[in-house]
Amino acid sequence: MRFGILGETRAWHGDGGEVPLGGPARRALLALLLVRPGEVVSSDRLADEIDPAGALSAHSLQSQVSRLRSALGSGAAIERAGAGYRIVVDPDDVDTCRFERMAGEGRAALTDGDAGRAVVLLREALELWRGPALADLPESESARAAAVRLEERRLGALEDRLEAGLRLGEHRTVVPELRELVGCHPLREGLAGLLMRALFAEGGQAEALVVFEETRRRLADELGADPSAELTALHRELLSVDPAPSPAAPPAQLTSFVGRADEVTEVAETLRVARLVTLIGPGGVGKTRLSVEVAGVGGAVDQVCFVELAPLRDGAGLPHALLGALGLRENGLQMDGGATTPVDRLIAALSDQVLLLVLDNCEHLVDEVARLAARLLATCPRLRVLATSREPLGIIGEHLFPVRPLDEEAAVRLFIERAGAVRRGFSADPGVVRRICAALDDLPLAIELAAARSRTLGIDDLAGRLDDLLAVGARVNRTAEERHRTLRSVVAWSWDLLSEPEQRAARRFTVFAGGATAQSALGVCGTDGETLEALVDKSLLEVAGGRYRMLETIRAYGAERLDAAGERESVRRAHARRLLELVRTADPHLRRAEQLEWLPVVAAEHGDLLAALRWAVEGPAVETAFAFELLAAAFGYLWIRGASASVAPLAIALLASVGEAVPDGLGEEYATCVLLAGAATATGDAGERVWQRHRATAGKALAAAWPGDRSGRYPVVLLLWMMRNAGGPDPQGAFALVSGQRDCPEPWARAAAHYVSGFGHLGRRDPAAAEDAFGRALEGFRALGDRWGSALALDTLAGVAGARGDRTRALALTDEALVLTERLGALEDSADLLVNRGDHLAGDDAAGARTAYANAAALARSAGSSTYLAAALRGLGDIALEEGDLAAAERLYSEALDRIDPHWIKSLGPRVRTLIGLGRIAAARSHHAEARRRYRQAAEVADTAGAHAAEVLRMVGLSDKAVETVLGAVAADR
Repeated sequence: MRFGILGETRAWHGDGGEVPLGGPARRALLALLLVRPGEVVSSDRLADEIDPAGALSAHSLQSQVSRLRSALGSGAAIERAGAGYRIVVDPDDVDTCRFERMAGEGRAALTDGDAGRAVVLLREALELWRGPALADLPESESARAAAVRLEERRLGALEDRLEAGLRLGEHRTVVPELRELVGCHPLREGLAGLLMRALFAEGGQAEALVVFEETRRRLADELGADPSAELTALHRELLSVDPAPSPAAPPAQLTSFVGRADEVTEVAETLRVARLVTLIGPGGVGKTRLSVEVAGVGGAVDQVCFVELAPLRDGAGLPHALLGALGLRENGLQMDGGATTPVDRLIAALSDQVLLLVLDNCEHLVDEVARLAARLLATCPRLRVLATSREPLGIIGEHLFPVRPLDEEAAVRLFIERAGAVRRGFSADPGVVRRICAALDDLPLAIELAAARSRTLGIDDLAGRLDDLLAVGARVNRTAEERHRTLRSVVAWSWDLLSEPEQRAARRFTVFAGGATAQSALGVCGTDGETLEALVDKSLLEVAGGRYRMLETIRAYGAERLDAAGERESVRRAHARRLLELVRTADPHLRRAEQLEWLPVVAAEHGDLLAALRWAVEGPAVETAFAFELLAAAFGYLWIRGASASVAPLAIALLASVGEAVPDGLGEEYATCVLLAGAATATGDAGERVWQRHRATAGKALAAAWPGDRSGRYPVVLLLWMMRNAGGPDPQGAFALVSGQRDCPEPWARAAAHYVSGFGHLGRRDPAAAEDAFGRALEGFRALGDRWGSALALDTLAGVAGARGDRTRALALTDEALVLTERLGALEDSADLLVNRGDHLAGDDAAGARTAYANAAALARSAGSSTYLAAALRGLGDIALEEGDLAAAERLYSEALDRIDPHWIKSLGPRVRTLIGLGRIAAARSHHAEARRRYRQAAEVADTAGAHAAEVLRMVGLSDKAVETVLGAVAADR
């Protein structure tokens, strides 16, 4: 017989039939005896528990026992023992005993690392529960205690089962269940920890941190307690994890792969021993598809990054394309003005990664690709490169793999499969299909284009047109150029089969560098949706993810047709106008709550944005006013995405075309162009010269656009103008321009003005006023939904809290800012916040500070950020100095100083503190002259901020004692 008290009290015969137990008194009696089977329960307790009102006499109890014995029959014995009763059953026949045994075995299996067995045991144990434990017992203190004990064991088993599921990689399935459980048990830290881990496994680091914060607040509000050491350690671990960017995956394929299985294996095996393999062959032979299939094999690498080079017009954009494919912005949301080049950033990001870099379509950039690939392979020992090109890269160590046309059988199979996809029930004489494929040189692209025509043409008609148009004849030994002409003939033939409206739409579509949405394509091409779909049906366009794309070979042919029709300039103008409309529409949304939705919308058009700018600046008739407008409208996007370097050369060229005269009515746009030309690292000395030449004029133009009583058009420019001018000859002028916008009508500018004003209060040693200003900035940014502005304000509020000794608040605010930057994918800003987190911890928790600095350094290296790597190294140097390791501190400070950009506002604090650290090392070694020299350098750097050196030194976090030391040494040196 089996018994159950995990729910209503029930008993079952061995054959599964249920035993009729009778009324509630007998069910309660049986439940009390089964709580601890085999143990004696006193008669007084039985009577009190069954009838708490005291109406059950000893005689009545004996009567209930007798009736229960009759109901159970021979299945169980209820014995009289002393002053009470006990039930004699096998403990494993009682669901509570069986549950506790299996739950214990499940936990043991989990401890031993056998998560699979643990899941099976724990699920079986939990399935024994049919409802609340001891449901048939009347309310009493002892009954409640027993039920609470069992419920706690159930929750423990549930946590163990979820833990086992996480270890088995079932995080997607357990997240909904964990959310519900945490809602029911908000103070149970074990469940909160499991939910944090499951969310992080799904890629939701920010959501996991929010769960911790909500749990922390509930514990404080309801229990007056802090999170446990385990939950706090998990929180710290989540903060320390490098949210590495995801490299671009190979494009997903919609069709089967035909005829090259052996080549895939051979190339994959070659990549195991060779670090550079180049697939060479004529256009349309299938190099790209083969590279995609090889990338999917894996084996010798941890991950793959796929870079499409076909949209690039010249080699200048090559490093930026690689940065974008790796998921790295060219600079951070704070427009890092450091001296690191895009190539240096690539090296920093790839130096320790085991990665296969696929460079597709290198032929038009073969020299530039060769130089960059050679440098990356030389400096990144774990990197492997798979390139596709029509000619070798010519690098020592390059392994060439010629990609041949398909063999006869594979070519016929490819044609039949593709024709069958567009025409149901397709069948044809294999001999005729073979003749078509041979005429197409067995090139996969040509075969696919021809097969697509079988939707409207019979196979015999198709073969007749091929013979006529391509004049295939007996051409066997042809050069690569001749093969290209053969493919060109296939494209021409496919093109000529289009109707006039389809040809017009196709040739106009070639102005899109990175594909287009339906709305953009319809507007620029002057066509309708039916025509676009017809081009997709005929394989002239592809559609995926809501965007239309054109194969590069077809696009090149169509561009020639666009020139022949004399439409290039008019279509280019329509294309550029469409881009201007898009970025103007997106710009205000990028400063509001919708920024996460709009950033990817504009990012998808990045290649077309560059093409439109290039047309306006370098086209036959320079569209000066349009170029200024487009740059200014795109400025917010370029800043957030960190892509200013990609437009810097165009900004320089545009300024050269107008000289130093500000175009009428475009003063703000002119200032934006000057910022982009001077602040981007890729332009080097040229950008610096442009900045010095145009800065004063641009400053006046910006001040005229933002007089304080009315708004300009681009508020983001204001803040960046101040940041860029912090190290210039007139930092106070830039500061005043921004802080003077506190009453302007534009809300983002008002928030930025309060933010900037806070630094002025700090300089005047008025932390209360500074905190009020930063708080107003936070309110303004939050009201708009701007995550980056909110993170900026939270960081400064954390700095004020830390300065007055409130480390707990400083850390909480910094962690809140980290959640926001992680949602934005702002790797560099997260590194900056981690450095600040280390600074807040340094006084009380050296180990925690070291972890924060080390994590910041790792994050900065993965993002290729020189500025924030220098800040992290400075922090590690501080730790080493406090521990008395002068040699390590000097090495870290020196490395930091080499990486610091002297002109950027975010470098002011790290530079000052690094110089002071070197001075302290010199003083500790009794090198007093050297110490004074370093202190003097620190004071000189502080002076460049435009305020008194003492005020700046305090603003960057130095104690009053440290300030006195620096200024005293400087005074003595005089």
